[in-house]
Amino acid sequence: MINQQLINPTSIVVIGGSDDLSKPGGKVLKNIVDGNFKGELFVINPKSDQVQGIKSYRNPEDMPDVDLAILAIAAKYCPNTVDLLARNKKTRAFIILSAGFSEESEAGAILEKQIVEIINDTESCLIGPNCVGFLNRNYNGVFTEPIPVVDEQGVDFVSGSGATAVFIMESGIPKGLTFSSVYSVGNSAQTGVEDVLKYMDETYVAEKSPKVKLLYIESIRKPELLLKHASSLVRKGCRIAAIKAGTSEAGSRAAASHTGALASSDMAVDALFRKAGIIRCYGREELATVASILRFPFPKGGNIAIITHAGGPAVMLTDILSEGGFNLPLIEGYVAEDLLAKLFPGSSVNNPIDFLATGTAEQLGAIIDACENDFDQIDAMVVIFGSPGLFPVYDVYDLLDEKIKTCKKPIYPVLPSVITARNEIDSFLEKKNVFFHDEVLFGKAFSKVMQNKPPADLPDIINAINRVEVRKLVAEAEDGFLEPEAVSRMLDLSGIPRVQEEVATTIDEAVECAGKIGFPLVMKVVGPVHKSDVGGVELNVSRMDKVKELFTQMMKIKNCNAILFQPMASGMEFFAGIKKEGDFGHMLLCGLGGIYIEVLKDVSSALLPINENEAHNMIKTLKSYALIKGVRGGKGVDEVVFAGILLKLSELIREVPEIVEMDLNPLLANEKEIFAVDARVRIERINNGI
Repeated sequence: MINQQLINPTSIVVIGGSDDLSKPGGKVLKNIVDGNFKGELFVINPKSDQVQGIKSYRNPEDMPDVDLAILAIAAKYCPNTVDLLARNKKTRAFIILSAGFSEESEAGAILEKQIVEIINDTESCLIGPNCVGFLNRNYNGVFTEPIPVVDEQGVDFVSGSGATAVFIMESGIPKGLTFSSVYSVGNSAQTGVEDVLKYMDETYVAEKSPKVKLLYIESIRKPELLLKHASSLVRKGCRIAAIKAGTSEAGSRAAASHTGALASSDMAVDALFRKAGIIRCYGREELATVASILRFPFPKGGNIAIITHAGGPAVMLTDILSEGGFNLPLIEGYVAEDLLAKLFPGSSVNNPIDFLATGTAEQLGAIIDACENDFDQIDAMVVIFGSPGLFPVYDVYDLLDEKIKTCKKPIYPVLPSVITARNEIDSFLEKKNVFFHDEVLFGKAFSKVMQNKPPADLPDIINAINRVEVRKLVAEAEDGFLEPEAVSRMLDLSGIPRVQEEVATTIDEAVECAGKIGFPLVMKVVGPVHKSDVGGVELNVSRMDKVKELFTQMMKIKNCNAILFQPMASGMEFFAGIKKEGDFGHMLLCGLGGIYIEVLKDVSSALLPINENEAHNMIKTLKSYALIKGVRGGKGVDEVVFAGILLKLSELIREVPEIVEMDLNPLLANEKEIFAVDARVRIERINNGI
């Protein structure tokens, strides 16, 4: 529970403060002093009356009341210290830098639990333990370096790892990135990344609160809370970029369906971030680059001008931006000729605009002015300008500073010469600019930022489900896989079209089923999970004697308890499926079906519930989308019908959260209709809290 005593304390005590700056207690005290904290500052050190010139108490019982306590003492001493301060000194905010808690041992976890109980009992706030601290414009409550430039409109940064927080700041600070606050939540014993976002959302003030939020997450403990407050912040005008580490899964996952085999916690993270409008990054440099891009105004369109005095970087950036779906419009006509006349012979204004290695600040100004005022087809500019070190380029970077701050179209500076033009870049940064040192990193990050979609709105209820009957069906079913008749009934009640089916358990019933279905037909075993793997599927059965022969053979397959009959149908094979992924909730997946589902793994995913736009986006982001649209004169698939099935599955989960796995595979599709040929549904009440 973040409170004002943490954010803006009137008094701070460092427990374990020291004159030794190589110790966390010494360094955090120095950082607070150097940051010109305006409130009262105390130290608790049993061996000193003064530490770094600050009054020190040997016994915490002797000190006055204090808002915030920063603990840098052994873990075993922390519970009693927290208890004394919280109950006797009105301390309501705690930052525990110390390690030795749940991250280390069971005994440490017990100490951590004791502290959280005290914190919650006294309605206090805890950051940590096992963290590097917290800083904002009021005080530097961290024991690490670097201390970033603190700016009210800098980025808010929340990290689940202290060391990684430091390294990410070291990636961003040299680019000119400033920070409004840095939270290192450590073990997140009481306050995690999700809780910090909740606080930022609930205290957000338009035109005043920072608009860029960066997250480094190792464990998403409250996905619903993260989704709620991240999407709320984005809707208010914020942009959020995040790294989620620890996504690989050791070993194989036992799954009873294709969907279960394909679904993963990392896929759930992707789906959560997409739904919330969070830009997902995979490394420190990418996160810092994305954050820097977010500090610029957004271009009105995707037409980019590359302005350069070096051909190679411009070519590489052109490739990256083209791959990202951006346009580099050809610049021609009399306005292009007028600009070319102002440049040295050999220059080119086609786009990229190359004004040669000998280009001047004056010429760069003319190019930027032309892009800003004369070239209506240009929405944004990327200026690549380095230096061979022959002469200073202060004038170029001064001009860039001026144009960035006065032009309506955004200008992104790529300044590669971080050694030869170091002094000029430092001067550029002093004017509160950010820059990019690598054009390819910039281009990839720029594409990711511009392609990021806003948070998904809650879907309307489409009333496709017979709620009363589907709940009755589930109430009568046992946990586990539903019988084929129950699955068919569930699809019918959900409005999901399916192929005609008949089930036989005796040879006489098999003959009757074949007569109802007609030839040619398909026979499938009922019971085994993967029918094809055990020889449990027979296609194009066209004679009654073959039906009898196959029925006898197939009933001998292990775990087979019946034979399913269906008409032989043709069409493109797709699939749709549902998997409950822990606390993330239900995930919906779709893609190519049949044998291709596990071979090509062309899959889209989304967290349920989904709206109509999300359903269509799932289909459009498939690599096989061209097949759905139809290629080389071939007939495609009705995308609206496919999206409608996805929406019905979403609504089914609203009514039947007990479903933990569901496969519609294949969905047979043509230009007119899509229907389920095979379906499996597994329900489980205990894991859903039902």
